[in-house]
Amino acid sequence: MSMAESATGYRADSITREKLVQDLKTVVSDAEELLKATAQQTGEKIAVVRAKAEESLKAAKARIAEEGEAVLARAKVAAKRTDEFVKENPWQAVGIGALAGLVIGILISRR
Repeated sequence: MSMAESATGYRADSITREKLVQDLKTVVSDAEELLKATAQQTGEKIAVVRAKAEESLKAAKARIAEEGEAVLARAKVAAKRTDEFVKENPWQAVGIGALAGLVIGILISRR
């Protein structure tokens, strides 16, 4: 697998996981607001639902923390691989950087 393929696959996976984590954070936030809004409600059914929701929130928060750690670990691995690539292929890295700069410069100048 080439460096470009590895980076592309990692990027797509990273974006998907980041979106998942963001969506989970939104759900957790909304659920916390719902629990606060129903805090004054009484009754056996509401107590059961609140307990189940609180349990689900704890599980979701734990999952978010795990995913955050996994994303951080993958980012560190990607940074290490990039560093190794640059050290092993300095001229190729300079060429890639120059090409990226050229493309960005062309795109900016067209506006």
